[in-house]
Amino acid sequence: MRTKKELGVYLSHLKVFENPKWKLEQYPTDSEIAADIIWHANIVGDFKDKIIADLGCGTGILGIGALIAGAKKVYFIDIDSSAINIAKENLKKVEEEYVVGEYEFINSNIEDLELSADIVLQNPPFGVKDDHADRRFLLKAFKTGKVIYSFHKLESKGFINALSEDEGFEVTNLFEFDFPLKQTMDYHKKKIQRIRVGCWRLQKINI
Repeated sequence: MRTKKELGVYLSHLKVFENPKWKLEQYPTDSEIAADIIWHANIVGDFKDKIIADLGCGTGILGIGALIAGAKKVYFIDIDSSAINIAKENLKKVEEEYVVGEYEFINSNIEDLELSADIVLQNPPFGVKDDHADRRFLLKAFKTGKVIYSFHKLESKGFINALSEDEGFEVTNLFEFDFPLKQTMDYHKKKIQRIRVGCWRLQKINI
């Protein structure tokens, strides 16, 4: 990809959830926001020839972006087999245009996951429908990778920073976004609702 905008446009053509599950807080990661994070990670050398774990991968947008950016291997992990099937379709389409690294799909609860990676990508549930889901994802990420990119509500800033410090990680970057939540669930009253979301880049101290 020659530009971040071009990457965002390309990612926007990937399939999203067909029947999103409210209990899993399944909402698509905005393609422009995904491109912004992927572009930054690529510039600082977090993807090239690295092993990536995309926790709660959903339809695969973050992990696919990492593969396009030159990741050596990406693990796509999600508890929902239907989401993984869509991610597989998306990746098959990408492979028609790009030569990508290795990848593996794992249909599993993240709490049962035993995996080691260089980088963790995740846009986990915010814990609205499933209390503490965001905390469970973070704790697993800390055990999985040395560098983490993780999306959370900005109002969780104090909690994220404190938990990271407790687990031996430091915040190197915080990217702030107006994250669009489209009307995909029955309880959504607006066509698009924007919420303040941050993507934290966390790095293990003394790696």
